[in-house]
Amino acid sequence: MQFHRMLLHRRLFLLATLSASVAHGQDGSSPPQVGVAKPLVREVVDRDHFIGRFEASEHVSIRSRVGGYLRTIGFKDGQMVKEGDQLFEIDARPFIAALDEANAKLAVAQSGLTYAQAEFDRVHALVKSGSSTVSTLDDRRKEFESAQADLQGAQASVDRAKLDLLYSKITAPLGGRIDRHLISVGNVVQADQTELTTIVATDPIDFYFDIDERRLLNYAETARSMGTFLQEGAGGLKVAVRLADDRQTTYSGTVDFAENRIDPATGTLRLRARFANPSQTLQPGLFGHVEVEGSTPYTAVLLPDDAIAADQNERVVYALNPDNTVRTVPIQPGPKVYGYRVVRTGLKGDERIVVKGIVRVRPGTKIDPVETVLNMENKSDVPATAQEAAVATGAVR
Repeated sequence: MQFHRMLLHRRLFLLATLSASVAHGQDGSSPPQVGVAKPLVREVVDRDHFIGRFEASEHVSIRSRVGGYLRTIGFKDGQMVKEGDQLFEIDARPFIAALDEANAKLAVAQSGLTYAQAEFDRVHALVKSGSSTVSTLDDRRKEFESAQADLQGAQASVDRAKLDLLYSKITAPLGGRIDRHLISVGNVVQADQTELTTIVATDPIDFYFDIDERRLLNYAETARSMGTFLQEGAGGLKVAVRLADDRQTTYSGTVDFAENRIDPATGTLRLRARFANPSQTLQPGLFGHVEVEGSTPYTAVLLPDDAIAADQNERVVYALNPDNTVRTVPIQPGPKVYGYRVVRTGLKGDERIVVKGIVRVRPGTKIDPVETVLNMENKSDVPATAQEAAVATGAVR
């Protein structure tokens, strides 16, 4: 029993010694080193990001206006064509024969009109001299007017035959990139039914993307402030597109149209931006990431995302008091621009904010601040001192 009491006293002594050592270490430890900096204050423009798809600015399906056997194909599959280039030719011999027949009927009608007019003039003179009756004159007038109508009908037949002959040569209604031929020489072409090929105009080329209702209201307000409407292009709202597999090259364009109603199924509105495409790099069907200027220029407070922490359902940053103790400042973050996060509310821009090592601080904690300068150009923070350089590289933790 005495042995067990001695063992218990020894354990209690060791536990008390260990607690005192820990307490002494905590009280004597130095404040943690963390990087602090003043926020950047810059004039910025909000930029929103969406995903969309390129589509041809013009698209036409080539069909023949007359039927017949396909005689020739006048292009190479996939080539660029200009407006008016001959693409196909239907066998024109039936149309030439129809035109000859129409011309012959026109000649007969012209001859009939000449004879009817002579008869009318002759009877008209006899009526004046009393050698013929008025009823005979009326009959000749009727024959003359009928001959005039026959001539007009014959002339219309000639015009139609000429038009059919003209339509036997199918030309490009616009310039652009042509598809492959969908029917081969010798096949029968049905008038207005058989699709022969397609042409797309890709310079300029259009880019379509959908925006949500919140951004719709923002863009519409921006457009109104410029004296125009979003549906009319919002005064040439600037956009930049980066292709899905290209992280460097961007293509600049402008919004020129928005649909006039929100899609009730998705709650989105479709916008169209137009891009110059002289090199034909951008092709219909390509996906891209579009960046849209979402506001007019304004002065904003900017911080790196690493300086922002979450406290339940709000976002906070850690600001320094004059005595280097930390206090919590609730903020409202905005979009990301130039590699930094816009702070909508909560900061004026002259505060000292913890930007590195926020996991080592708590409200009320006293810290050893290491001054840092945020750099807009490099989209990163540049160490202000050699000590901060050590913090940035991980030499000081």
